[in-house]
Amino acid sequence: MMMVVHAQNAVVSATYNYYYPEKNNWDLSAVSAYCATWDADKPLEWRMRYGWTAFCGPVGPTGQASCGLCLKVTNTATGASTIARIVDQCSNGGLDLDQGVFAKIDTDLSGYFNGHLTVQYQFINC
Repeated sequence: MMMVVHAQNAVVSATYNYYYPEKNNWDLSAVSAYCATWDADKPLEWRMRYGWTAFCGPVGPTGQASCGLCLKVTNTATGASTIARIVDQCSNGGLDLDQGVFAKIDTDLSGYFNGHLTVQYQFINC
């Protein structure tokens, strides 16, 4: 059953994390992701479908309610965007994108040099 997510979005700072999902066989437990409790047994195809992010944004569901949801993440400076699945929590008030997800939208490398990007996130159905 597909969950309908109401239009919720915000502009936040996005940092990057090294989950290395490919090297960890897309295993949420192996990377100690918060959502592993609920989502570690999801089919491999589900875990691989989108890059991963930790979510601690100011708008949207939190804790277990955010696990498995998807975000469209857009670099506000360049307009580059991608989809990421929430697999973890964080405490920076924004997003902590897997390095691979971060790299997809850091098209001008300013995020790499500054250590963060300003992004807009929007919850989407996935």
